[in-house]
Order: sequence, then structure tokens, then C-alpha cells
Amino acid sequence: MILLITQSKSLDIVLTSAQTLKDPNLSLQPIYNDFTSPTGMAFLDDSGKNIIVIEKKGNVKLISGGILQDTPLKQFDVNFESERGLLGVQVMKENNTTLVFFYVTENDADQTVTNPNENLRNRIYSFEWDGNDLINQKLILDLPAIPGPNHNGGKITLGKDNNLYVIIGDLNHRTKLQNFENGGDPDFTGSIYRIDPHSGSAPGDNPFVESDVPNIDKTFAYGIRNSFGLTVDPITGNIWDTENGPSFSDEINLVEPGFNSGWRSIMGPASSADEIKALVFLSPNSNYSDPEISWLEPTAVTDIEFINSTSLGPDYTNNILVGDNNNGNLYFFKLNDQRNGLEIQDAVIDSEEELNNYILGTGFGSITDIQTGPDGDIYVVSLESGSIYKIS
Repeated sequence: MILLITQSKSLDIVLTSAQTLKDPNLSLQPIYNDFTSPTGMAFLDDSGKNIIVIEKKGNVKLISGGILQDTPLKQFDVNFESERGLLGVQVMKENNTTLVFFYVTENDADQTVTNPNENLRNRIYSFEWDGNDLINQKLILDLPAIPGPNHNGGKITLGKDNNLYVIIGDLNHRTKLQNFENGGDPDFTGSIYRIDPHSGSAPGDNPFVESDVPNIDKTFAYGIRNSFGLTVDPITGNIWDTENGPSFSDEINLVEPGFNSGWRSIMGPASSADEIKALVFLSPNSNYSDPEISWLEPTAVTDIEFINSTSLGPDYTNNILVGDNNNGNLYFFKLNDQRNGLEIQDAVIDSEEELNNYILGTGFGSITDIQTGPDGDIYVVSLESGSIYKIS
């Protein structure tokens, strides 16, 4: 089962070859294997001894003391067709409590429905980690999952403001959230949500919290086709995402509050001011900006991560890593001095030479997650090899 079907053509799984890094000052090694379609990982403590790894088909695995435990911590009842499944995990440490959040495409318990897909939902659950188990399950956010089955999103990240950010694709809907002026009202698709991690409610300073538009108070950004990457700048607290184009223009975006990413009108840089004016602006707080960089020919970009560490050296510290699906590449981008854009000469990657300028590593297959560990090293999750690699 592939994770991504984001382009107009089908994406076949690329078998992983030997993984390599271009920088001879960095080392790379596989450290954990034997996962089945892993989609994410999270460190439960600052020692790095306890790690959660999630698998697309619903298993929550635990690595404890360097050993992968035989019995899953939990098994979600998921629908894993196409881009559905157990897709996101995030840990939040607060006082003496560790909360763990999951994004899961869940089969509803209602057995009276003739078509089981009618009751599918994308749900965000929180649990407490008591040092041995996940306890006190709580529903935080309930989102649609149909028709799909692609453009399902699934990433979760914790902001410097201690709010939870969640991204979902458009699920093939056509509403005002997809920039159709005469489309339906917002329906919790194609957006990034900013919510209180305890209650799931909308923080009072959300960009649309005072809008008369329905279903918009939890929305931080919209106009998003689909995404497999969401992260926060550890210095500024700014939100960044990756976005998948159709047959052109994958993107990396700096996501300001109220951001309209442009889909289905604009992918990649806007061609004119009139094209921007034609977007649906849901309130005075709506705003549009071109991607910080885009790929003319999609590579199916996946996760994005800030290297929140000095361990790899000053060139890498607090800069960006991005994975892809089509080529098995790991990309590296530097931020500008203002941290509101990238150090690039051209905002569109449209040649092999330009592409090679940003490739740090190759041979990873589909990269589903990139994490900075408590040790300062970088951990890369590969979907089809079922492995986690460590860069140090």
C-alpha cells in the first residue's frame, strides 16, 4: 500500500537503494528496522530511551531502551486505503504530564451503516503516557475523511505557543476553502487548524475566531491541496508546511496566520496580481503569499523539519530538511537572516542542476517523518524499507 497518491499520475513505490549523504562530515546509519509502513515517530522523554513509532495500518509501537517491543502499545481500527491510516504523532510535555496526540482515519463504531466508508472520520486523540502505557484517551478534534481516499493530510505539530497545529488535505472537496467563490461554506477540509491541546477549542487569537463565516474559528490557514509536512521554526515560532501539487508545483510555504495557499486557483508562484485578487478571502485576516520555493516537476514532497540542534554543525543549525516520495531524496535548505524565507537564487526548481543543489541525501525511498532527537541527531523514517535512519 502506497502512502501518497498526490499527482495526476499514479506513484509507484520506489524500492530503496543504498542510502548516501553528500556531506562527508555527516554519518548515516540504520538504527531500527522491521516496521511495516511506518508513518511517524516521537520521543517520549528527553533521554531518548522511549520512542513511539506509528504504522499506517494502525499499530503504535514502542522502542524502549533501544529495543523494539513485540506487543504494540495500541492498535487503532483504521481505514488505510490510499493516503488514509494512522498518519501523525506528536508529544507534548507539560509539568509532570506527557501527552501523546495521534491523527487517525478511524472506522466508526456505528454498525448500522450500509457503506462503511460513510462513517469514516479523521480524528485527533490525546493520551497520557504514564511511563508504561497510553491511558486516558480523549477526542480532541473530529474531521471529515470522505470522499478521499487521497488528499487526507495527517501531520500534527506543537507550536512554541503550546497550541496544536493539524493539517488536512481537501479530500477532493470544492468549497470556499478551495477558493470557489460560489462553493459551499467551510467544511473542515484543505486547512491547518490551531487548537488548544487539552480541549480542542479555538484559541481566542486565532485569525478567524471573530468571523461570521461558519466552521472557521479553529482555522489557521486554508486553500491547501494536500500536505505531508508541517513544522514550527524553533526560533521565531513561525509555521511552515509542504504542499503537494497536481502534475506541477510542489511547494514549501511560510504559513502566516490567515494564510490562503491558493488551491485550486494557484499552485506555485501566482502568474499575476489578478490571479491573487480572484482568490476567496474569508475575512480581512486572509492573506496570500507565493511559496518560498516550488518544484516545477513534483517530487511529491513529504515531511519538513527544522534541525533544532547544534550537533550537525553551524551550517545546519535551525535550518530545514525536507523529504520526498518519488525520488527518495532528503533536501536541505537554509533560511535567510530574517527567517522569513530561504537562501535561494530561484524560487522555482526547474532543472536537474537546481534540484541537485538542494539534495543532501539519496536512497531513502518515501520519507514519512524527520525528527530532531534529544541527542541532537536527526532521525529519518522510511515507509517502504520499514527503517529509521540516524544522521549524526
